[in-house]
Amino acid sequence: MMAFYADEQHLHQPQTFMVAGQFQAAEEVAERADILLQAGQAAGLTFQRPENIDKGPIAAVHTPEYLSFLEVIHQRWVDEVPNAGPEVIPNLHLDRTLGGYPSSPTGLANYHMADAACPIGPRTYEAALWSAYTAIAATYDVLAGTNAAYALSRPPGHHAYADLAGGFCFLNNSAIAAQMLRSRHDRVAILDVDVHHGNGTQGIFYHRNDVLTVSLHADPTTYYPFMCGYAHERGEAAGRGYNRNIPLPRSTEDAQYMSALDAAISSIRSYSPGALVLALGLDTYRGDPLQGMQLTEAGFASIGARIAAMNLPTVIVQEGGYVSDGLGSCLTEFLHGYGA
Repeated sequence: MMAFYADEQHLHQPQTFMVAGQFQAAEEVAERADILLQAGQAAGLTFQRPENIDKGPIAAVHTPEYLSFLEVIHQRWVDEVPNAGPEVIPNLHLDRTLGGYPSSPTGLANYHMADAACPIGPRTYEAALWSAYTAIAATYDVLAGTNAAYALSRPPGHHAYADLAGGFCFLNNSAIAAQMLRSRHDRVAILDVDVHHGNGTQGIFYHRNDVLTVSLHADPTTYYPFMCGYAHERGEAAGRGYNRNIPLPRSTEDAQYMSALDAAISSIRSYSPGALVLALGLDTYRGDPLQGMQLTEAGFASIGARIAAMNLPTVIVQEGGYVSDGLGSCLTEFLHGYGA
């Protein structure tokens, strides 16, 4: 299996995120990339640096005004907002469908940031670009004929919409990969096994039938992103029936999870895609600090084996999974199960 990573992903160094009205130390830190890099190497992967620095696939998913926002907002925040903090964090959450497009940094932060869990620092945009370039490199590799490639993408991406950051995410790496795969395949599937619903990915493809989106995640009734990820969300217009959500209890252990995963895989087989994007979250692990599910390290080996058995050209894009004693083992077990 080919694998890709870029050191520039360390440049995003968030200090905080808000939980229950309180700022806490950030969980999405550069250390997690170091752990995953070492774990991938322990499983036998050799990581390459992305060579094709191509913004085209990013622009095919994200709007021009959003990309411009990410590029300039931190400098504008520092220069124009009186007494601004060191990170861009919105203090408004108004209805974006009302009124026009804002011009002030504070207004733009409200417009393009869904929550206080995606602070933008001075090098966030650069790190997010390299995270996307990593997914792009893995996708090019699969398009060239490799059966599977792993993108160690950090910061993650599946909560990012076409023009909205949220939940630690800025550029939707899994969506970018899927859109690229469409250049070769009439139908592409995205399977998201992160503990959180891939709301940004769902939003990007919700009206389309050429990309099937399937997400297994903790029940959003009491878990991020709260407002979507429910089973009744099936897509709209041409996309009706091409989105499937499988919410699970936070107490979910290996056996129950594998049953749900088998159902998700059955849906994907019925769709008969030409290629797959696996949004690989490791935060379903029982030792993950976000405490969303109760999967064991061995459970990730089972996930890997089931995905490999689909025998589809697959881009594996790293999503969540936060610093814990078992984080690296979860990735190593997944890769062993996959047969990397």
